[in-house]
Amino acid sequence: MMNEPLSASEKRRLAEAVRKACIRAALAGYEQAAMDGLCHEGAWEVAVGAIRMLDVERLIQPDQQFEQ
Repeated sequence: MMNEPLSASEKRRLAEAVRKACIRAALAGYEQAAMDGLCHEGAWEVAVGAIRMLDVERLIQPDQQFEQ
């Protein structure tokens, strides 16, 4: 496959996969920070940091199967 453009359904699946990955990362980061004793604001900062650290390259690999 030679870098063919994504179809509308593939774009949607990619967007959904990115959204799910962001939510998963934020929840995990927040929960861990809260268990470590951080206040709400501190845990929120950790959650945002977790989203920033997502491996986006892994999500866009050509052989990646997007979650539905």
